[in-house]
Amino acid sequence: MPAQEAAPVRISTSQGTLEGLISADGEVRTFKGIPYAAPPVGRLRWQPPQPAEPWEGVRPAHAFAPRAMQVHLWDDMVFHDAGPSEDCLYLNIWAPNEPAAAALPVMVWIHGGGFVAGATSEPRQYGHNLARRGVILVSLNYRMGVFGFFAHPELAGEADTGATGNYGMLDMVAALEWVRDNIAAFGGDPGNVTIFGESAGSMAVNSLMAAPPARGLFQKVIGESGSSIGGPLPTRAASARDGLAFAELIGASSLAALRELPADELMQRSTEAPQRFRPNIDGHFLIEQPADTFAGGLQAPVPLLAGWNFDEGGDGAIFGNRERTLANYRAGAQARFGSQADAFLAAYAATTDAAAVRAAKDFGGDQFIGYGTWLWIEQHRLTSSQPTWRYMFDHPVPLSNLAQPGEKPRAAHSWEIEYVFDVLDSKNAPFTETDHALADLMADYWTNFARHGDPNGPGLPPWPAYTEAGNLGVMHLNAAPYATSDDHRARYEFMRDQQSR
Repeated sequence: MPAQEAAPVRISTSQGTLEGLISADGEVRTFKGIPYAAPPVGRLRWQPPQPAEPWEGVRPAHAFAPRAMQVHLWDDMVFHDAGPSEDCLYLNIWAPNEPAAAALPVMVWIHGGGFVAGATSEPRQYGHNLARRGVILVSLNYRMGVFGFFAHPELAGEADTGATGNYGMLDMVAALEWVRDNIAAFGGDPGNVTIFGESAGSMAVNSLMAAPPARGLFQKVIGESGSSIGGPLPTRAASARDGLAFAELIGASSLAALRELPADELMQRSTEAPQRFRPNIDGHFLIEQPADTFAGGLQAPVPLLAGWNFDEGGDGAIFGNRERTLANYRAGAQARFGSQADAFLAAYAATTDAAAVRAAKDFGGDQFIGYGTWLWIEQHRLTSSQPTWRYMFDHPVPLSNLAQPGEKPRAAHSWEIEYVFDVLDSKNAPFTETDHALADLMADYWTNFARHGDPNGPGLPPWPAYTEAGNLGVMHLNAAPYATSDDHRARYEFMRDQQSR
């Protein structure tokens, strides 16, 4: 865990003076719970984020602010904040304490959780050990679920742009604008900002690359397990229809009635509804499908580092309830793909029962996360002149007390986060020196990329760019890191062919 905070330290921002804390080791200054926008409550529910009000005197920035409204979904999310609240638009900063000769690179972290859960107060996302490497780490909360992505015709009528939904995405833009305007006071370079995130956070940074309102607010991007271009996002009209259906379901006859509902009641009613509240093509934040933006080379022209984990999915998409045998794998492929079954079995080849289980898991992970992330990387490689770097996190992680009986170590979805932040002590697991060495390596790669747009550095295993002709390098992050070419390209080309049918 990061060193305990101790002595106070003050910084002046555009809103007023903040008091943070210097860590007990004297290396890092931490400022928590900084408002980057006005509380989105009352008449500001389902409005674009508004400027935060200035304050008089000194504002303590010692503790995490409340997380966004949500219900408990995943046991691996452990929060250290005051609990969920509609008043949630706050960010946190970890910065080196010693003065630097030049302004430092800035890394802005966007948490995952399916756009319905998550927060910055999880210990696995603490920025102390990244800041020790000479970067400034910023993390932010944003509106989620029905509070962040509810669309409604009356909301479109209120907006000058005619947009509705995507309030959570606009929160991210507002946080990046706050960073642009204030991070120099903390020693950061507003012209060297890397946005990075995992799962929904990775989908978010992918969307930010395609979003006109975010243009110029960042100079590099890191995506961990997720993108918005693996399948189409809903249109503004479709999202508004869903919003109307939800309002009818809960008996709210108008937008005013919806705004009068207590946050806890609205949250609970939303969990009972069949509608999903997620980013859409609203005509303002996103003017077209991100896949079209990337295909046309109109995305932000910035270096990209992205990848995913080895065990992102399960084998049920092919096997269903069948016994896990090679014969049933082939039968499942036939049932799912029909005339394309042979093409599937060529891309996801297996000749034994064990290999069939592995191939089915590979397909499950590709369907969930891998293919969309691959397509993002591939499109950026083809349509931008910027360097692109790709990884595969395939280190079997020692399991915590959350593991199921008999479960074996694996590289599951989100399990790279503790390694990226070099905070293995945040998890109750039997980590070894090998794990700590890998965490040290990954944190170095990530911060090197934030510094230079290239993860390579002295003493690190060479990481070839994915943009090198004839190479398409993939860095495997495990106990003995190594680079290969795009060995499983046939899988993603199969999925691309299926998508185009």
